[in-house]
Amino acid sequence: MMCEQHRLDGRARPMLREAVVTSNEAVSADVWLATFESPEVASAIAPGQFVHLKIATGRDFILRRPLSVYSADEERIEIIYQLVGRGTRELSLAEPGDRMDIIGPLGTGWEIPEAPVRALLVAGGLGVAPLRMLAEALTRAGSTVALAYGAPTAERLTGVEFFSEVGCQVMSCTDDGSAGTQGLVTLASGDLLGEGEVDIVYTCGPEVMQRAVAAQARDAGVRCQVSLERLMACGIGACLSCVVPTTAGQRRACVDGPVFNAEDVIWGES
Repeated sequence: MMCEQHRLDGRARPMLREAVVTSNEAVSADVWLATFESPEVASAIAPGQFVHLKIATGRDFILRRPLSVYSADEERIEIIYQLVGRGTRELSLAEPGDRMDIIGPLGTGWEIPEAPVRALLVAGGLGVAPLRMLAEALTRAGSTVALAYGAPTAERLTGVEFFSEVGCQVMSCTDDGSAGTQGLVTLASGDLLGEGEVDIVYTCGPEVMQRAVAAQARDAGVRCQVSLERLMACGIGACLSCVVPTTAGQRRACVDGPVFNAEDVIWGES
């Protein structure tokens, strides 16, 4: 149960705490899954929020790394990450028992309707990470959930089994045809929206993909939320390194997002 003193405007107030690594292992060629024990932060996280992790000390690690939360319960946080730079490569060296500073929960997550809906989730690559908790929350509330999931190869389709287990309809698309339909995930999302049985779309992945999905939802007259990735130096809205142009002016992805209503985003100016 989350403590009331940790709530801010209906959201949990970010906390600086210690996180203890309990596992950290490769799940495919360059993709790793890390689990941290940090009860106060873990129990306060809502679907779509993220954490800021101080991976190591030293000149190369002055800034914390923002990481989407893959799953969380009352004790633990799971983070799935790809080896793309010094930070994630250093993180892959962490072993059970190692301790790191963590700030969380951060950002504004997904809006989840109170009544059951027909939801379409569209993921590209590791954009699937912030959609896992969302899928769980939606299905728990009685919503019908379909996931259109695109990746380069079958190996990069991470966590498909979980989405099936919680009752989601899963449609996979791969660039090389090694799983599901060969081609872009927007082919699947376009087909599903064309059937007219979707109430809301949630998407995360490469921005060009999210922009295309947002256009598909707009053309179908369906509301869409997007989760945008930005470089984030501070994670608490102070440094303005993560601004997103919107119809209401510049907004900070770290506190006003990372989830935005697609209709509010000015695409192509970020």
